[in-house]
Amino acid sequence: MIRVLVADDEPLIRAGIRTVLESAPDITVLAEAENGRTAVAEAVRHCVDVALIDLKMPVLDGLGAIEELRRQAPELRVVVLTSFGAEPNVLHALQHRAAGFVLKNCTPDELVRAVRAAYVGDAWLSPAVTRLVLAMVTPVTARRRQDAGERLRALTSREREVVGLVAEGLPNAEIGRRLHMSETTIKTYVSRILTKLDCANRVQAALLVRDTEGR
Repeated sequence: MIRVLVADDEPLIRAGIRTVLESAPDITVLAEAENGRTAVAEAVRHCVDVALIDLKMPVLDGLGAIEELRRQAPELRVVVLTSFGAEPNVLHALQHRAAGFVLKNCTPDELVRAVRAAYVGDAWLSPAVTRLVLAMVTPVTARRRQDAGERLRALTSREREVVGLVAEGLPNAEIGRRLHMSETTIKTYVSRILTKLDCANRVQAALLVRDTEGR
């Protein structure tokens, strides 16, 4: 059973997320929190596997909570709750190695899949969130383009093909269909690509691809 904490300062949103997640047979919501400080305390107290955390919360914001959880519960996986255009701190959350990002208006199925992906050590980034993050990045400099190109040249031709589709925001299942491979094989490719590129998650890899394109 995947043990989850939901942290958001809006009770209605927490209730909705709890209802969606507990409709899945393998997920249970053990705790809720209305601010970042409570989120850290409850996550540690209940030994949760995955924490769903809103970035905008009182007392201690989501970024502060993520950083604190990295120190107190390094094995815990964090999935960030965000909104279109409302979270310039998404990029900072990437640097803190959040395991996934979901929009608050995502589908119930996407929310469940994000939690499951985080639990098994995969990074969940919906196409919409990937596009949101890419749109927030400033134009690339010539030096950044050169550095990104050098890092990507360490990949095989197949790995570059896979990471190109990752940069389009496609999930593993869709990449597998495009390349006529199983989803499990694509997960293996993505994991190897992230290691080679020294990227914490799929968005960081997507940003490297974007840098090589000079956008």
